[in-house]
Amino acid sequence: MNDDTRTPIHLRAGGTGLVVAVDGGRLPRILHWGPDLGPLSGDVLADLSRAALPAIGDSAVTYPQPVPVLPQLAEGWLGRPGLTGDDDGRRWAPKFRDAAYHLDGEADGGPLLRCTAHDPEYGLTAEIEIQVLAASGLVRQRARLRNDAAAPYRVGHLELSLPVPSEATEILDLTGRWALERVPQRRPFHVGEWVRASRGGKPGLEHTTLLVAGEEGFGFRHGQVWATHLAWSGDQVLAAERTPAGTRHLAAGEILLAGEVVLGQGEWYRTPWQYGSWGTGLDELAARFHRHLRSRSGHPRSPRPVVLNTWEAVYFRHDLPTLAALAERGAEIGAERFVLDDGWFLGRRDDTSSLGDWTVDPRVWPDGLEPLAARVRELGMDFGLWFEPEMVNLDSELAREHPEWVFDAGHGPGLPSRHQHVLDLGHPGAYAHVLERMSALVAALGIAYIKWDHNRYLLDAGHGPDGRPGVRRQVEQVYRLMAELKAAHPGLEIESCASGGGRVDLGVLEFADRVWPSDCNDPHERLEIQRWTGLLVPPEMQGTHIGAEESHTTHRAHPLDYRAEKALWGHLGIEVNLLTADDATRAGLARWVAFHKEHRSLLHSGQVVHADLPDPALRLEGVVAADRGEALYAFSVVARPATWPPGRVRLPGLDDDRFYTVRAVYPGEPPAAGAVLPPWQREGVTMPGRVLRLAGVEAPSLDVDRSVLLRVTGA
Repeated sequence: MNDDTRTPIHLRAGGTGLVVAVDGGRLPRILHWGPDLGPLSGDVLADLSRAALPAIGDSAVTYPQPVPVLPQLAEGWLGRPGLTGDDDGRRWAPKFRDAAYHLDGEADGGPLLRCTAHDPEYGLTAEIEIQVLAASGLVRQRARLRNDAAAPYRVGHLELSLPVPSEATEILDLTGRWALERVPQRRPFHVGEWVRASRGGKPGLEHTTLLVAGEEGFGFRHGQVWATHLAWSGDQVLAAERTPAGTRHLAAGEILLAGEVVLGQGEWYRTPWQYGSWGTGLDELAARFHRHLRSRSGHPRSPRPVVLNTWEAVYFRHDLPTLAALAERGAEIGAERFVLDDGWFLGRRDDTSSLGDWTVDPRVWPDGLEPLAARVRELGMDFGLWFEPEMVNLDSELAREHPEWVFDAGHGPGLPSRHQHVLDLGHPGAYAHVLERMSALVAALGIAYIKWDHNRYLLDAGHGPDGRPGVRRQVEQVYRLMAELKAAHPGLEIESCASGGGRVDLGVLEFADRVWPSDCNDPHERLEIQRWTGLLVPPEMQGTHIGAEESHTTHRAHPLDYRAEKALWGHLGIEVNLLTADDATRAGLARWVAFHKEHRSLLHSGQVVHADLPDPALRLEGVVAADRGEALYAFSVVARPATWPPGRVRLPGLDDDRFYTVRAVYPGEPPAAGAVLPPWQREGVTMPGRVLRLAGVEAPSLDVDRSVLLRVTGA
């Protein structure tokens, strides 16, 4: 099956077509990735393969088109190498050949192509899996490397690549910082490399999440786009490269620290899954990730309970009467889950001590947490608890008893961050300690939900006693810990929080049920943070909370209706201090919670859409039902427009041939008497979806950081 003339293999699923060249005994090369090309005969596939080859003169060096999934220097590739490694300075330029292929058209999830190839001189074997997922049309691929030789082989990195066509002339990635995650930035797709690396043991607040390449000026609803994501919660790199020969590709792989993967004879290293999505506009690209997550057997199916989180209400000020009263106020406004945040465990009065001592503090809770948990359940809510399982304060009983469990690369535990260091879960004793304490509390208190935090980067993650890198092992142990807890306690849900949105990836989402996009609850910032987090994560897996009138992070003040509207679109929560809120505020919160419950089946199952508005001061986004029978949109003003009034906005995502009625709805305060409104807004309008998409409706005239909800129902 290694014939030089072998016909390319055509994978089709979920609206995606993938054509893979498998000739010449070489590793796979992707000839087409994007829209489904339809059924193609062998002759057409052979012609497509020939049509993809460039004109080459007297040298094939620098012209290895199409881009191999695993680019190799020995095949003339002068760009980013797919594999680096060595054996004490030898075996550093591998050349895999004699590739054998197997297509499993009935594989779980979608058609799967497997390739096995060898480098007999180096004693290396490579296996590559490429799959098109039927539920979503996502492409994913991963590789395994085996050392067949007697001498150890040290892996430097193993990155896989997805090619993009010449139409991809612009790159979009994301950056950020604490309380301002996922800020978009664009640049031309010039010759050279654009590399985004994360080296802190987690993807990080500045992590790009996706690396997108597309047609110049692409938006949410227009322009062809392609993107890659690595399903891994540790050190990683995403790269976009354009070569002088004109090839363009998106690469992704784990960053391995020195000596982190050294293969003995017969040992394997396997990469995380690299995912690829495409679409006409970012909405279609994101929808593939959303469909993938929703198609998994472990995806949360029950209505997402409205959360009352204690952090911004009480911080470390814990006592039973206060927190029981807070729970009672929460139940009154419709909360369904009560989460006790940081401050409940031994000696934890501030953030300088006690991480690792996961024992309920008897001075604060003389009767334990059982009375609070019982009261929460009496009120009809389930009970959640905050942990930071991977962290330790040096001022803790755990660190004093087991200093060897604290990461140390040879210079002591290193720089503190938020007064904390990292607990090395690669030590069996440390892992067993954390698992036992967490599992015991989950069982004793009937915990339904863990808010799992991670507030320090792994800068000096040396595994004792020799200080060898322990980052990769730490990530694997975290996955294992989450999996063991959920297996031992069926129905337990976990949130991935890492100083806010520092660990948002498909790796952790194999085990976590939602992510915390940011510690910032300011609705002005949250609109954008949630919009760009949504390229990967669907609404029901994003924690979106109503914060205080004055934001604790930005100190901006916003009215309740704007704060509530921006929290409406995800897994709704409340962090307002209900003990000090007045009657009007609590009544307003209750109305918004009721509205969310009325519409969350739509919000948590429909397709997210964004209008490409020409004025950057305006936003229109929403969710359209899967059957396109209804939709909910929000129109917002985020800055003062240069012209006024704002003009018409078009409503994306509806069925062109169906009639819809559009009305403005006000879960909170209605417009003031005498407010100037577009005439249609008073009684609504009924028009075909095509008219709403192409002509639209006059936008409401609003002040900055104000919004209006538009309810759309099939007529």
